[in-house]
Amino acid sequence: MKTWMWFVLIAVLSWGAYVPMIHKGAQAFGGGKGSFRAFLFVGLAYFLMAGAILLYLSVTKTEPLSMTSKGAGISTFAGLLGAAGALGVIFATSRYGGSPLIVAPLVFAGAPIVNTFVSMVLHRPESAPRPMFYVGLLLAAAGAAIVLRFRPT
Repeated sequence: MKTWMWFVLIAVLSWGAYVPMIHKGAQAFGGGKGSFRAFLFVGLAYFLMAGAILLYLSVTKTEPLSMTSKGAGISTFAGLLGAAGALGVIFATSRYGGSPLIVAPLVFAGAPIVNTFVSMVLHRPESAPRPMFYVGLLLAAAGAAIVLRFRPT
């Protein structure tokens, strides 16, 4: 397996467990009234992880620590998008009664479809997508619909 695929696996496992775990965390704070506190600790976890990685890079000198304003701006905007998504998941599951069995399939089937179009805008393809590309997008949406229709009760 190529090295980058191991990191994809980490992302899949982490994000796959994220929705049920953040729902459980918000419930431990008191359900719907615990949504903002759960979000606070999600932010703290990002901060701690970033600090640990920064320390690692500093000690090992595996990557330069120089910054650019463009990189900082775009990365901060990406972080805001991630935080908005986390807040959406927390509110959907904890404050407004959505089940992780419903919210997660919608998020994780919808996000790759949005990602595909955003990626195509930011990294314009050399040629127009073939018809099977659109079939794949429809199958992704259909997959979420099937999961939701036949979810465990």
